[in-house]
Parts: sequence; C-alpha cells; structure tokens
Amino acid sequence: MEEMDLILDEGEGYLIEFKESMSDSLAKEMVAFANSSGGRIFLGVSDDGMVKGVNITNRLRSQVQDIARKCDPPVSIVLEGRANVLIIGVREGTDKPYSCKDGFFIRTGPSSQKMRRDEIIDYFNHEGKIRFDEQFCMDFKYPDDFSEKRFQRYLQQCNITSNLPLEQILTNLGVAQRQAGRLLMKNAGVLMFAREPARFYFHAAITCVRFRGMTKTHIIDRKDFSEDIITNVDNAMKWLKTYIPLRYEIGGGKLQRDEIPELPYDALREALLNSVIHRDYFEKGAVTMVEFYDDRVHILNPGGLVKGILPEEFGLTSISRNPFLQGLFHRADLVERIGSGIARMRDEMKAAGLSEPEFSWNGFFRIIFKRSEKRSLEIAVTGSTVSDIDLRISELIKNGEIVRRPDVERLLQLSYASAQRHLANLVERELILFEGAPKTGKYVLTRKGEEFLASLKEKGDHR
Repeated sequence: MEEMDLILDEGEGYLIEFKESMSDSLAKEMVAFANSSGGRIFLGVSDDGMVKGVNITNRLRSQVQDIARKCDPPVSIVLEGRANVLIIGVREGTDKPYSCKDGFFIRTGPSSQKMRRDEIIDYFNHEGKIRFDEQFCMDFKYPDDFSEKRFQRYLQQCNITSNLPLEQILTNLGVAQRQAGRLLMKNAGVLMFAREPARFYFHAAITCVRFRGMTKTHIIDRKDFSEDIITNVDNAMKWLKTYIPLRYEIGGGKLQRDEIPELPYDALREALLNSVIHRDYFEKGAVTMVEFYDDRVHILNPGGLVKGILPEEFGLTSISRNPFLQGLFHRADLVERIGSGIARMRDEMKAAGLSEPEFSWNGFFRIIFKRSEKRSLEIAVTGSTVSDIDLRISELIKNGEIVRRPDVERLLQLSYASAQRHLANLVERELILFEGAPKTGKYVLTRKGEEFLASLKEKGDHR
C-alpha cells in the first residue's frame, strides 16, 4: 500500500495514468504507453489522485483484455487488482508503432497525444522508435554504475521521502524498468544518476572557454565538466561567475552591500538548463559549449529548432526534444513551466537594462548575451571606488599570494604602472598597508580591509 500511496501522491506522469472509470479512451492510453516506454493505468482513480474505486469483476478484466487485443498490433498487458483499483500494466511494444481505432498516440509527459501522419514518419524513421532520453542504455549495469548519492540528492530536490527500495522508486519515477531479470536504466537516468556519465555519453559534457578579445584566436581558460548534467550546469555557472564582473553598492558603517552582476545569473542559468535539456543527444560529435568573449557570451548546443517548430513560432510554441528528461527536471523544480524559458531570459536581460539575448539555429542552437559596454565595473565604498581588480588584489594579499608589487604584475598580468596604481588606490582607501622595509616587507590587509572582504563574503563570493 505504501507504493500506491506514493504514486497517488506523485500524480500522473510519463509512466502513470489515472482513469476514474471504464471508457473507450482506454485504448489510446494503451497504445501511447506501448509506443513509448510502457507504463501503468490505474482504473478507479480520478485525475487528482483520489481513489473512486471500481468493481473488479471477471467481466471487467475481459473488457480490458478485449480492448488490448483490438489494438493494431495487439498490446501486451498485465492486470493486477489492489483493493478497488485495477492496475493495467502496459509493456513497451516490440512491434511499434501501435494504433487503435482513433489513431496513433504517443506518451508526452503526463499525457497521451495523437500523432499526425508527418509526426509518425518523423518520429519513428528519423528519431528512432523512441526518443533518446526514453531509450534504455544496455551498457549500464545496476547497481555498479549507479550513484546513490546523486539519486538521493535528486529525491531531496523533489521532496520525495519513501521507505521503498531504491529500485522501486526508480521504477515508479519511470527512470528504470525491470526486464528479463535485470534493471534497465533509461538514458535520462544515466545522464543524471550514473557514477561516471562520461563513460556512456562523453558528449553530454559542458565545455567552458574564456577567449581574449572578441574572436577565438587566444584562449585564456578552458574547463570541461563531465559529471551528471545537473552538476555540469552548477559547475558551468560557478565558472561563469569567476569572469562576470559585479557592481557593488555599499554604504553604512558596516559596509553592507548589494551586488549586481554584469549579466543576470538567472538568464544564464536558464540558458544552460535549456542547452542540456533540449540538445540533440543523438549527435555525438559535439558537446554543449559556453564561450566567453570580451563583448558577449555564447551558450550553444547541438540540435537546431525541434522539429515541428517554425522559425516564426519560436518563443511561442513549445516542443521538447527530450520530454522525459524535461519532466525529471520539472519535478525537481529545476525548470519552471514548460515553454517559458525564452521569455524569462528576455525579461531578465530587459530588467538589467541590457539588450535581449539573440537566438540562432543552424545545426546548433545558440544563445548570445551581449555584455555591457562598460568593461570595468566599480564598487562604491562610502563615496570612493574600488575596482574588481582591486578586490582580487585584496583577496590575494589576504591569502598570502601577493606580498609585493611584482606579484601583482605576475598573477594578474598587469603592467608596472597599472599594478602600482591599483596598490596605491587600496592604500589610499586604507584597505591595505605596506609593513617592513622596501625590499623585505610586504602588503597586508588593514582591519578595514578585512571587514570589507568579510562583508562581501556574507552574501557569497563576489565574483
């Protein structure tokens, strides 16, 4: 009964459908599950998860079996009665596509949708019989390749608590299915819960590159992130924050401050989530890229517009290339309502006083964020200013990595004059001072400088 309570609490999903009573629409649910990854229909449960109950008789069982046999080809089902709820287990079909008298149906998120002729041809001939995220990874071995730590983190994000075995929870979420005596993991589960996702899909990585200038000629920094896709997004955001300048508005005796990034973090994170959820994972020759230039940031992923969306409909129509993967992210509240991401990116940039992001698609889907024309953002400190470079110097002094001017030149790649100017500014603002003889002494933070850095840390890293 605990499993039933958990399913009722979670509601309908990719593998779960509620039916309050017997009806002709049962056939379309059967063929939709058979055309996708299988699933279960709970007969006697309303759409809102309330148990209404049905009278489970031999006649009812025969009616359900008859509906399954009349599908073309017949759908394989297993019936199980629990109290006054009839559970119809529909196996994933081995002879796709399946149809009923109303046509061809496919499972999309928590609903069954009818396919048009062109969609049937495209879906089964071009994308394979099921989408990448719904296919099973036959090389994945459970539990050896499974990361319980990553899965428990996901359950916490979903606010799911259960005493059921992990295998049962994975099955209920639709991430895995037991077949032929082993637990098979879907590609979506591998991308999110594998110990080493790169062993199975190396192309699911995110590569971040910082270029000097406005072209790809000179690379300053490069990082490749190849953990699970949630961690990859988190790491890519941390990397971006090390290069995005912040403006600080600080006042008062305790140096309390507000920090304003040059590019809004929420817009960038939305773009990263969009790139890992909607990319074409069948394309193994490219990874998701983050390119940071002096004047702009590009986030791009393999796969143009999803088939079915016309260019003039972009931003207005939502079709997911990986609907099951998107559903897992949505369940964990990692993405907002379907189809709203583009609008949110535009709104965030507009609120920051910046131009809207630009979108292009030609094999790759590219989002371009134009940076502010003011490259050196400043921090207002009780009427005077401290630059972002000054803050980096202060932190390096605190960590003992800078003791004299040549260290500033070497670590920050500054000229003699520039290093001298920044150090003089910090001394003038009484944030640092030089102790000892000119040749053997060193720069140290003043008490005011320590309080200043501490105030910045209260709300997180300033870069």
